[in-house]
Amino acid sequence: MPFSPMLIFVVIFFLETLAAMLQNGFMVAVLGREWVICRTLPACDMIVACLAASRFCLHGMALLNNLIDSFNFCSKVYYFNILWNFINILTYWLTAWLAVFYCVKISSFSHPIFFWLKWRISRSVPRLLLGSLIISVVTVIPAAASNVILIQMIASQSSHGNHTLADRAQTFHRYFSLSNLVLVLLIPFLLFLVSTLLLIFSLHQHLGQMRAHRPGSRDPSTQAHIMALKSLTFFLVFYASYFLSLIIAFMKITALRRQWHWAWEVVTYAGICLHSSILVLSSPKLRNTLKTKLWKALDKR
Repeated sequence: MPFSPMLIFVVIFFLETLAAMLQNGFMVAVLGREWVICRTLPACDMIVACLAASRFCLHGMALLNNLIDSFNFCSKVYYFNILWNFINILTYWLTAWLAVFYCVKISSFSHPIFFWLKWRISRSVPRLLLGSLIISVVTVIPAAASNVILIQMIASQSSHGNHTLADRAQTFHRYFSLSNLVLVLLIPFLLFLVSTLLLIFSLHQHLGQMRAHRPGSRDPSTQAHIMALKSLTFFLVFYASYFLSLIIAFMKITALRRQWHWAWEVVTYAGICLHSSILVLSSPKLRNTLKTKLWKALDKR
């Protein structure tokens, strides 16, 4: 890739990361302050606060990994990859639980299972959050152990001038740990996928009923449903692309990734960044707080 386009993608990635960290930091500050003061928080806001915190760390780790990788500190990248894997798994689970929560609370299915879930899910959110944290810790342990063993083996073989065993160990580590990571991410991704598709189907069905009774397309309720459908479809496409990007990274198409690395990073994290914007704008509490802060800042100026 020529230097100029690469520089453009580097700048876009840094701006995208900064915007994502500001958005998620804002959500954590607002919801975390309310959580501390009131000692409680609505179930949905609990998931959003934890998801915002994990995404803040995820974007921070992505930025740090790219900077360290640019200076070729290989051993440091391995250690930071352990943290990135943990945060990434946790983010996947929290995103899945948010999709499940919205699906259960908003969808209009009349099946007894949905009625039971509507009654139980709000009480179960603290346990789901704790379970996600435990699952993330447990599933990242094999990758962390293999990373440490690999680093020690590379250092030992390099000191003796023999790289054959280290290269074989590195190949085994790549196929074992990354395939294990993809399998671990597949469960929360399928939860997210099924929940989002069910919610889209339910909203589309409800929108059809509303249009049959109120044909006017400018009805505020109809417009809200259309906007929700567009937002859900948009995030479904971007989050599926994020999952596929991890699979392509597992396949190690090194020549392609070396040429288009920064463009790849921009596309990979774009959906998560924009979904954070949707979460801020779709929450009356966060939206009103943001407006208040902006007006106060403008008044001071």
